[in-house]
Parts: sequence; structure tokens; C-alpha cells
Amino acid sequence: MWRGLYAAASGMIQETVRTDVIANNLANADTSGYKKDVAVSKEFEPMLTRRIKDYDPRLKVTTFKQFSLDQRPPRVGTLGVGAKIDEVAIDRSQGAFKTTGNPLDVAIAGDGFLAVQTDNGVRYTRDGALVRSSNGVLQNMKGQAILDTQGRPITIPGNVDKIMIGTKGEISAAEGDGNYQRVAQLMFVSFGDDRKAIVKEGDNLWNPRPQAEIRPATGEINQGMLEASNTNIVNDMVELINNQRIYEAGAKAVMTQDSMLDKSVNEVGKLG
Repeated sequence: MWRGLYAAASGMIQETVRTDVIANNLANADTSGYKKDVAVSKEFEPMLTRRIKDYDPRLKVTTFKQFSLDQRPPRVGTLGVGAKIDEVAIDRSQGAFKTTGNPLDVAIAGDGFLAVQTDNGVRYTRDGALVRSSNGVLQNMKGQAILDTQGRPITIPGNVDKIMIGTKGEISAAEGDGNYQRVAQLMFVSFGDDRKAIVKEGDNLWNPRPQAEIRPATGEINQGMLEASNTNIVNDMVELINNQRIYEAGAKAVMTQDSMLDKSVNEVGKLG
């Protein structure tokens, strides 16, 4: 009975974590460049169960003159003892593009990140909602500077009124009917095939691990667009309802086990 109690409780804890993950995805459904999280479950090592009461070595075909090849009771099967969240993985699938018409907005198609200067050092993002500050520095919506290939903040001259951003992050600007002049190039990088080389840090920023290998991005930048979150609101709402049902089933199992333990202690115990 104790095993059943712990198995049901572990299932409730698992669904609580899964619900938190889905709730966070829904909260970021309108966050540009957001990649949703997925809670991955893992079953505890199951127990091997055997029959005991009905075991008679005389009935085994392998028994002859008090010699048996297997003195243990026959196997019944395995018994699950619960599950847990093994990891919270990241779904890197491409989000839909939405046109904004803002020449400073960029959407990343494929693999790639933009470099951002934060108080904790250089971080990376796929949020391409950019603005130009009063002093011409290219920033994200949190006021953090966007960096060029040399790791320096990008400054766009204040007298320009036309800006062009190429597929690999080349920034050119022009004034009036003048020709476009190269201003800077976005640091547009990726971290190879290792999906765990860079992890989420919060605020739609990513932080590479110490051993991460920075290389030029294989994706492309699209000007005047933003990549929407890859969260599917309908699917997540259905999953949220399903998690609630599973949690309720676990709670009923806990109450049933508790009731059985109560009878074992207070009623069955008196018969002795």
C-alpha cells in the first residue's frame, strides 16, 4: 500500500511541474522568438514481482528428487512505482512569421541568434523586435544593446531615414535619395548541432555553456518581420485540461490508499 501511495503522489508532482511548464508557454504566446518548453517524463525503475503463497517446488517441471533449477517463486511481472520529470526540453521548431513593416524588425529563419549586451555579459536572443535609441544605438525592447561582429554596440547615424538589413545581418543606411552605405553587421551566430550547448536564462535570452562552440549562423534574417512564438495555444489548453484530469486521478488514488491504510491499522489490526 505504501508503494501505491508514493506512486500516486509522484504522479501528482509530475503533473504539477508539467502544468507550470505549459502555463509558462501560454504566458509567452505573444513573445517574439520564444521557443516553448516540453516536460519529458521518466518512469522510476519498475519492481519485479513474484508469487509467493501458491509456490510449490514439487509442481515445477524442473524439479527432480529435491533438485530444482530455480528455487525462487515464479515471476508475475513488473510493478510500476511512479514517474518523474526527467528534463524540461526546448522545442526549437520554427515560429510563424508576421509582417510588421518596421525596417528595424528582423525575423530569423532557421538556426541563429542575435547577440545582446546585458548586465551579466553577452547573451543571445531570437527576439528581433529592435529599436533605435535617442543616441542612435540599436537596442531590444528592454534597452539592451545589439552587438556587431566585433562585440560592440551598433550605432546608426541619426541623419539616415532608410535602413536595409541583409540576410546575414548586413546593415546599410541612406539619407534621402542618397546611396546606401554600410553601417555595421549584426553578430549572427549559432552553436552547432548540440542542442544543449545553449540554454534559456529568462527574459527571452539564452546563455551558452562554457564549452559551447560559437560559429556563423546557418539561418537567414528577414527584415520587416518578426518570428512569433511557436506555442500552440489550442494544443496547450487541451494538454492543460488533460493534466488536470490526471492530477485529479492521482489525488483520488492517494485518498483510496489512505483509506486502505486506515482500515489496515484501525480495523484489521484489532483482529489480531
